Amino acid sequence: MKAPAAISTEFIRRIPKTDLHVHLDGSLRLPTLIELARQQRVRLPSYTEEGLRRLVFKDRYANLPEYLKGFAYTCAVMQDAESLERIAFELAEDNLAEGVRYLEVRFAPQLHVHDRLPMENVVRAVVRGLERAQRRHNRSAAVRQGDDVPFYFGVIVCALRFVVPTMSEYYRRLFAVMPYARTKQVAAAASLELARAAVELARRRGLPIVGFDLAGAEAGYPAEDHQAAFQYAHSNFLRKTVHAGEAYGPESIFQAITRCYANRIGHGTWLFAHRMVQNPAIADPVAYTHHLVEYIASQRITIEVCLTSNAQTLPAMRNLARHPLRQMLDHEMSVTICTDNRLVSNTTVTRELELAVQKLRLTPREFRNVIVAGFKGSFFPGTYREKRRFVRQVLDRYERLERALGGQCVAGDFDSGRGRSV
Repeated sequence: MKAPAAISTEFIRRIPKTDLHVHLDGSLRLPTLIELARQQRVRLPSYTEEGLRRLVFKDRYANLPEYLKGFAYTCAVMQDAESLERIAFELAEDNLAEGVRYLEVRFAPQLHVHDRLPMENVVRAVVRGLERAQRRHNRSAAVRQGDDVPFYFGVIVCALRFVVPTMSEYYRRLFAVMPYARTKQVAAAASLELARAAVELARRRGLPIVGFDLAGAEAGYPAEDHQAAFQYAHSNFLRKTVHAGEAYGPESIFQAITRCYANRIGHGTWLFAHRMVQNPAIADPVAYTHHLVEYIASQRITIEVCLTSNAQTLPAMRNLARHPLRQMLDHEMSVTICTDNRLVSNTTVTRELELAVQKLRLTPREFRNVIVAGFKGSFFPGTYREKRRFVRQVLDRYERLERALGGQCVAGDFDSGRGRSV
């Protein structure tokens, strides 16, 4: 795949990039999955990379359930601290190798909790792996000499819209102590407990948990069911992102913002789909959608776009030239390009950016704004002043690579007024 000449593949690979929406359990190295499965006696449909690509981790999926099938195998080998640390380290290393310099890894800790592995140990194992990769990069000669920018990361913990006892030991026990509750109530209780744990681990124990997320099937499982958890996160200054508008219309995104105080939106694919508005109380779906779009744009609520994942799970997105990313850019929204799941979608950040350039015909100015939006929209673990300093380093590196690789010079700056910023 070749990007247009003005934005070459080599340029995309070498510039500093972000991935703000990547699931740990969807991003294992395939050889690592096979090795851990053999060690832990986890049954796989195949123990070869070719076999797993043919049977589980495909280029094209029939539907979302088929896409999600592989997570049963990945989660099965992520039930001890050593495996979690290794998988997190390898994910960071893979991102570093292609120029990612800020990474937010999200996962659902409650899928990995059991008697021998409490919540804090789950999170600490993932953090150890990410920190190990960070130290290796940040101590490199290139960073010390100013020829590269440092690497930062944050952890986002995911609550789930829908849970069943078989998903993990944690959920089995929660259902056991809530025998008269509806499934939605159990899921909401788990979300609130996760929010409490996230605040405790971040604020009092110093772990780099930078955000709280809600993932899972949207239809029939509205975000407002988890309002108490998001209110707790919001009241304790923990930033929020919500999977919304991936398999449901604008109303899901509206709920994410108004009921869950979302700072970012995961996917947002059906943001412009006014025909998907279902609430009969909304008299004018076109106006409703228009106001929603303008609100998100004006408030700089960043949308985490995952092109390959959308193409694999949503038949309407098979032709990426029709993806609403183009509408988002035309409305000058804050948009960042993400992988979602590197293994399940067989992709990288570089490939996703190439797709955006090739299929959506991004101009150099739009491309730069997308890159900068990833850094500016991040839940950076340091202070705001430190974040601004880091973004300045990124922009300096970006501009040096533009000159070195002969790319078109694109106007725009973080805060100097030399051009339009995102």
